[in-house]
Amino acid sequence: MGDLRAAIMPPLTAVLLATAGGFVGNLLGLPAGWLLGGSVAVAAAGLLGVRVTLPGWLRDTAFVLTGLSMGANVARDSLALMMQWPVTLAALILELICIVGLTGYMLRRSFGLDPGTAYLSSFPGHLSFIMGIAAAGVGDPRQITIIQVIRIMMLTICVPIGALFLPVGDAAPMAGAEWISVPALLAVGACCAATGYVFTRLRVPAAYALGAMAASMTARFAGFFDGAMPEPLLVVAFVLIGALIGSRFTGISLEEFRKAAAGGLVATLMTVGIVTVIAIGAAQLVEMPFGQIWLGLAPGALEGMGALGIALGFDTAFIAAHHVFRLLLLTISIPMVTLWLRRSAARQRP
Repeated sequence: MGDLRAAIMPPLTAVLLATAGGFVGNLLGLPAGWLLGGSVAVAAAGLLGVRVTLPGWLRDTAFVLTGLSMGANVARDSLALMMQWPVTLAALILELICIVGLTGYMLRRSFGLDPGTAYLSSFPGHLSFIMGIAAAGVGDPRQITIIQVIRIMMLTICVPIGALFLPVGDAAPMAGAEWISVPALLAVGACCAATGYVFTRLRVPAAYALGAMAASMTARFAGFFDGAMPEPLLVVAFVLIGALIGSRFTGISLEEFRKAAAGGLVATLMTVGIVTVIAIGAAQLVEMPFGQIWLGLAPGALEGMGALGIALGFDTAFIAAHHVFRLLLLTISIPMVTLWLRRSAARQRP
């Protein structure tokens, strides 16, 4: 009985807190209130020592719902707009170079972190890959985790709040659109889950989210379904993603958080500044909402940025394409930087 309680209470607590926090966020009229409020509530509980975790099956369910929603929210003119994407993809390459170089240097010089910890903490994404390298002896895994989690959390907060002040354009969620029919929803949902499972076997990053979106987009463009995701399902997806983001603070003590928080916050502010400057530059060259460009370039988790894209009414095909491209760039660049760090360390040994 005790084992059953120990298995049930952490995810139940996380979901209840995310629901309560999301309800308050929505009541206050915050953009993406269900997502923002839920993630903050669960993160606060985790830092206070409350066990808030999600089992693998519930996490994957959240990814499938998010991917399905992203595919259903794809703009019909996405394919025509792809001709503009090389500009923003080039901006993404420039952005990654600036973020890793500048924030890594700052963490070394201003906070005294060793090169491995500083540069692995500065990479914007691919956390599981980074932690695998850190576990192999490059950098301090705990500090890297805290700085990376702060980045994800702060970006989740910054994006919807920034939507209140930044010129995000005329995009808006599909209010009042007819919902997808139940039979179509069940059929597409099953295809999304199956595709996500195949992607996991192929070791694709963010497999369930990407697989679900690929299946949903394909079905939408092929004309197998039309309409918007039912709002209650969107709320469920936002609550679960909020719980997932917040639960990453579980196991981190307040003292550990305090020690790494300053570096994490400064690194996040630098990242937001770099993204904003480059997004402003890209917006002068392409015709699309500034907020959509910013969200496509923002180095948050795919599922979190995708959910925000849905909530703010942007083209999720654009957002997903840029985040997949970022993951591919990180897959190549992280090992290269790790090799450079090891060779630099070897040269410094007597």
